[in-house]
Amino acid sequence: MKSDTNCLIAQSGGPTTVINASLAGVIKKALKEESIHRIYGAVHGIQGVIDDNLLDLTDIFENDDLKINQLKHTPAMFLGSCRYKLSDYAENISDYSIIFQTLKKYSVKYFLYIGGNDSMDTVLKLSAYGKTIHSDIKFIGIPKTIDNDLECIDHSPGFGSAAKYIAASTLEIAHDTYIYDMKSVTIIEIMGRNAGWLTGAAALARNEYSSAPHLIYLPEKPFSTGKFVADIKAQLKERKHVIVAVSEGVKDRAGSYISAESAKTDQFGHVMLSGTGKYLEGLVKHTIGCKVRSIELNVLQRCASHASSLTDIEEAFQLGQHGIKAALNGESGVMATLNRKDSHPYTVEYGTVPIEKVANIEKKVPLSWINEEGNDITDSFVEYALPLIEGEANVKYRNGVPEYFNVSHLVENITV
Repeated sequence: MKSDTNCLIAQSGGPTTVINASLAGVIKKALKEESIHRIYGAVHGIQGVIDDNLLDLTDIFENDDLKINQLKHTPAMFLGSCRYKLSDYAENISDYSIIFQTLKKYSVKYFLYIGGNDSMDTVLKLSAYGKTIHSDIKFIGIPKTIDNDLECIDHSPGFGSAAKYIAASTLEIAHDTYIYDMKSVTIIEIMGRNAGWLTGAAALARNEYSSAPHLIYLPEKPFSTGKFVADIKAQLKERKHVIVAVSEGVKDRAGSYISAESAKTDQFGHVMLSGTGKYLEGLVKHTIGCKVRSIELNVLQRCASHASSLTDIEEAFQLGQHGIKAALNGESGVMATLNRKDSHPYTVEYGTVPIEKVANIEKKVPLSWINEEGNDITDSFVEYALPLIEGEANVKYRNGVPEYFNVSHLVENITV
């Protein structure tokens, strides 16, 4: 007989190709558990909990493995997202009072939050507040972020698929560039405010006939515009076509982002960046004078499920299942995690880690994985990243485009 206690899931932060795979993993396992009566999903993250905007996921997915599988291969967030930062409960308790009233209203015993650094901050705060009022609700974080900057996990779900897209796009850009018999520079700007994992993944495009990208710049090392121009000039002496991968967050020796056009920040205090590739394009045009273009991958690398990594999808699914398993085992204030056991063959093991070891901490590319010149990555980076992009997902198509799970509940039709 099913229990009368329930599970609540929410998603937050930026979208990825596989965050719904984690959601599917939670749903599939929770549906089988006698100790869970119903599964709810908060629409638009923690804001959905505050606004009492919940979906009954049991009604949608019960006894329907086809729907769960389709959700597993659907990009972005079925439940929607938010960028809502909880205040410290010692300073303002109002949000916490509302949240815990909602959890009580729906008899929620297990709360799982799928997201990145800022989402783990939410799990940390809810768990800490729950202890102060002696709540028995279990708070679990499920990791995701294409930035791969979460601590205490070998790699974050979402990174592998984004890395695969970046590598494929870089190779395709190289093919596009090589056809012209003229000197040219192509600059690919890739997401990464302070951590260069995504930009480093461009190196996975290299093969027996193409060494592109020929230069790679990550934010972990200071960026010099003078050296950048000198590097390109040196490359143009060896080849006609120079392809550069650069993180949006490269900074000078003073620590200033070269692309920061203003001091604007988002609600979590992150500097809002724009224009790195375009800035460097203008620099090359005025100092070298050859044909030059810049390409900003931007959000395209976040939700390209048509080019997703099967490894990434399956690991995200398993992390979702492990998260609900941890909650059922009585754990709280933890994040589900995975650690690499071996790279040859590639194997991982799943576990949990205290949330305070993850929240608000940024994992960067080891300096030993960046060459001394600061314009390329080393073989260690490639060995680390290559297994994460392997395997192709079986994405279903209809009328020539991918057929994803219906998210009409997120689409607001405004009539004038």
